[in-house]
Amino acid sequence: MAPKSLSPPKRSKIPKIKNIHHVAVVVADMEQALSFWRDRLGLSVGELRDVPAQRTQVAFLPTGGGEIELVKPTTDDSGVARFLARRGPGMHHVCLEVEDIEAMLAHLKAQGVHLIDEVPRMSETGRRYAFVHPESTGGVLLELYEAG
Repeated sequence: MAPKSLSPPKRSKIPKIKNIHHVAVVVADMEQALSFWRDRLGLSVGELRDVPAQRTQVAFLPTGGGEIELVKPTTDDSGVARFLARRGPGMHHVCLEVEDIEAMLAHLKAQGVHLIDEVPRMSETGRRYAFVHPESTGGVLLELYEAG
């Protein structure tokens, strides 16, 4: 029996993924989480801020090639609060930086991938991002991000 190829099937050109931008971890208590990631592992906090649109507080801890994003809900009715109530603290999503987010979303939609966002969202910092539903990724919420 011939070995299976690990290469993707020949299709239209797939938009470029640049790197893993960050891995997001939901936390119930930011200071408690920072006591591990910052104080025990020695990562520095690159940014700590509130994100009112998502009703969260986030801390970004650079790791050299990417970041760990700690995400704490600031209200009981946010999506992250519901995640925390259902699953407890832990990994929330993986974020891939893409060269062209609109091309990537169009490519994924044409492939039948379940998109949460068919059009990119805009963050407070002017970054464009979108989410891919976990049912299409083997159970992992995927964020696509374009640095711009």
